[in-house]
Amino acid sequence: MKKWREGQRPHRRRGGSQRHGWYRGSRQRATQDEQWYGHNDAGPSFRASQRRDENQSASSSSFSSSSSSSSSSSSSSSSKTSSAAPDLPGFYFDPEKNRYFRLLPGHNNCNPLTREQLQEKEREKQRNKMLIEDEKPRKKAPRVGLNTSLLLHKRHLGLLPQNSYCRLVHEVKVSGMRRHKLEIQSTDNSNPNTDNFRLIVGDSACEQVFTVNDVSHGGCKYGIMNFSSSSRGSLSVEMCDNLYFTNRKVNSICWASVNYPDSHVLLCLVGVADTPGCVSLLPASLFSNFNPDQPGMLCSFKISSAWSCAWCLNPQFDKTFSTGLSRRVIVKDAETGRTQTYSVGSDVLAQQFALRVPVLFNGCRSGEIFSIDLRQRGRRDQSWKASRFHQESAITSVRVLQDENYLLAADMLGQIKLWDVRVTKPVQDYKGHYNEHAYLPIHINEPEGLLLAVGQDCYTRLWSLKDGHLLRTIPSPHPAANDLIPSVVFSSNLGGCKGLPGLLMAVKHDLYYFPYNTDYQDGGELQAGC
Repeated sequence: MKKWREGQRPHRRRGGSQRHGWYRGSRQRATQDEQWYGHNDAGPSFRASQRRDENQSASSSSFSSSSSSSSSSSSSSSSKTSSAAPDLPGFYFDPEKNRYFRLLPGHNNCNPLTREQLQEKEREKQRNKMLIEDEKPRKKAPRVGLNTSLLLHKRHLGLLPQNSYCRLVHEVKVSGMRRHKLEIQSTDNSNPNTDNFRLIVGDSACEQVFTVNDVSHGGCKYGIMNFSSSSRGSLSVEMCDNLYFTNRKVNSICWASVNYPDSHVLLCLVGVADTPGCVSLLPASLFSNFNPDQPGMLCSFKISSAWSCAWCLNPQFDKTFSTGLSRRVIVKDAETGRTQTYSVGSDVLAQQFALRVPVLFNGCRSGEIFSIDLRQRGRRDQSWKASRFHQESAITSVRVLQDENYLLAADMLGQIKLWDVRVTKPVQDYKGHYNEHAYLPIHINEPEGLLLAVGQDCYTRLWSLKDGHLLRTIPSPHPAANDLIPSVVFSSNLGGCKGLPGLLMAVKHDLYYFPYNTDYQDGGELQAGC
């Protein structure tokens, strides 16, 4: 090959070689394009768009020396390769295969691609990746530099108060929880549970969990699971014998203290066809065949379209419950049947009573949150609203803290806010919750300083109640679906006063346990907590 001396300008030869080289490259690329896309049936490629950009830049650039031309073309091609692919209407770019795919139905061998399918595939890939991370014994600390030995060292030096130490220890324990599947014991072991869990709600002692399961032929069934912990640190669960079936949908559940704490269950059932809706007060002993005691108060009130319910624990109104309906709130005495009705401007989707004072907090579809003081009866118009404030979307859950000046509220935009009721202003946000339109609860565990919520994306998230820091995101063991959103219960005493700390998760027809104890699978003793 002839070498050109410095200063000479080989215009013709360089131009000829460029043309021949370009045609050879385009013939090779054209052959590859036909192999990749089947004569362009699948759509253009990112490499083809790169070729057009390089051709335009080559034709518009001025002639220069051979060395400078090669260096500039290589740098421009590398910058284009590293840049993101442009969005083309009707096409999807796959970065792994470095090509575009057509999104119109009927292509790609009767396997049409849609953006929803591609997004679902990406979400499933991310979920599997997080499940693998969750199985590792050593997990990422919830905060930078936070570990048990450092906390213990600071406590011995007197640098950490007792309350802060316990709260931070719980954060470390939560970050290390691992998933274990629980076997549900039953007297009828020949008929295992194959119906999907829809909702689980634990009582105040977390010895019993009320469950609602969807039934394949329509409707649902509900019952009670009993939990107990052994001296070796294992958790066992037994399903009660009596399961009740209904063709109506269960909208809301809460435990009621009629004869003693958590003696009854309050259910909101939605009417179907000729069957009207109702609010039922059922004794917990009704669900067991082995309880010799006669069932306590058993009553049902016909109420249409009940969205929510709450039981009052204040001694002045200790037999009172409320139901949230479409544009109404009904407060009823379960013993006397005395009823007070309040008209509101929107559907009431969430309710909870305060404990120290008989005040009922309500969350509406309009985003309004307001309170009713039961001691102020007979007021007309809406002057009975003790306080009112708004969020930007429909309220799905309200929770009153032990300091009843503060209230947590979640809405259908995925916002969770801590409100100061005295000044009706939010004082803390909890970022990361995902919700678009689902009716999802939130859970508070103040002794542990934790807030929990399951999002519509089927991820369970745990925050620090104090500062809103996201501590842990737990993926669902099953692929995400709107009818497979997990339901959770968290307690430091699962199974009673000497029970085990951890998280219960019901999803599909399986029940999972996330214990604090990292040696749970080996049957190790539970580590002492604070």
